Amino acid sequence: MATKHAALHALIEPVVTAMGFELWGVDHLYQGKHSRLVIYIERESGVSVDDCADISRQVSAILDVEDPIPGEYRLEVSSPGMARPLYTLDHFTRYIGHQAALKLRIPFDGRRKFSGLIAGVEEDEVLLHMDGEEFCFPIESIDQATIIPQFDD
Repeated sequence: MATKHAALHALIEPVVTAMGFELWGVDHLYQGKHSRLVIYIERESGVSVDDCADISRQVSAILDVEDPIPGEYRLEVSSPGMARPLYTLDHFTRYIGHQAALKLRIPFDGRRKFSGLIAGVEEDEVLLHMDGEEFCFPIESIDQATIIPQFDD
């Protein structure tokens, strides 16, 4: 599965980069007979609906030619938003000091879900501070991670 994800990322990234955006991440979500391909794009100046539509058209053309996904799927292009998913060690590094929710591939200490402050990144591990303790999770053990938006009162 990781290989298919990497292949999709490699196919999509040059198109997104050529259009002046960063490819934040790609999610291929299966829903019964159909699936969704969600592409998250980022740019320092922000992402508009028109930007998403433009990228969608360009990526769609590449996907039609290369046909990397069998069957029907829906293509969605979006900004990662405030509750942005985190995919790479670089993403975790950028968000040190922010609250995050993690879901692990296999349980650690009998649980798969953790949330806390991103305390740092060491080699291939994410450091998460929660409840007065620091946990180290190898990046490959993290199934999903998202920023927990914080709003000042």
